[in-house]
Amino acid sequence: MISIETTKQDFKDNYKLLIGAIVPRPIAVVSTRNEDGSNNIAPFSFFNGVCSKPMIISFCPVLRTATGEKKDTLVNIERTKEFVVNFVTESTMEAINKTSTELPYGEDEFEYAGLTPMDSSIVGAKRLKESPIHFECRLRDILQYGDGGPGTGFLVTGEVLMAHVEDKVYDRGRVLTDEFRPVGRGAGNDWVLTKERAQLDRLMKAQIQK
Repeated sequence: MISIETTKQDFKDNYKLLIGAIVPRPIAVVSTRNEDGSNNIAPFSFFNGVCSKPMIISFCPVLRTATGEKKDTLVNIERTKEFVVNFVTESTMEAINKTSTELPYGEDEFEYAGLTPMDSSIVGAKRLKESPIHFECRLRDILQYGDGGPGTGFLVTGEVLMAHVEDKVYDRGRVLTDEFRPVGRGAGNDWVLTKERAQLDRLMKAQIQK
């Protein structure tokens, strides 16, 4: 077994280790409003849930590798204190991949990727029509990890104020994976489909997921 002292390794090598080991990763497709009112949307695969009451989700944008600047999504959330989390499916993965293009600030990634913005119920940021699930979120916390140099990242948590779920993917309180058809990220340029799954009963006394 190879042992790696990560504190002495370049941040790029640590990053490749992270994205190769933590797989598959769910993808938050985060939509925000730019300062001029235009739309921004971008995918983040350092993403997960935190708790259910209050309903809190988290995602982690890192500084841009090329410039060391904050990504537009983070800049917008710091200003507006709100955002929407959308999701990737098999039918939208190529378009969502296009939204990762680093466009000049103010250029609309919805338009660039051929995606459709739609109004939210509570927040000002647009939802992604092509996503079967939307979480309208209010910012809770932003924590910075790192000294502002290469490899620095931010933990963003948001409270889900309103959730929208397409009828076909929702049945009696459960999301139907076969209808949802979500896509995750793997190492490098790998994307992970969810067509094959296994089921095991959990061994805890109380199971919410049943």
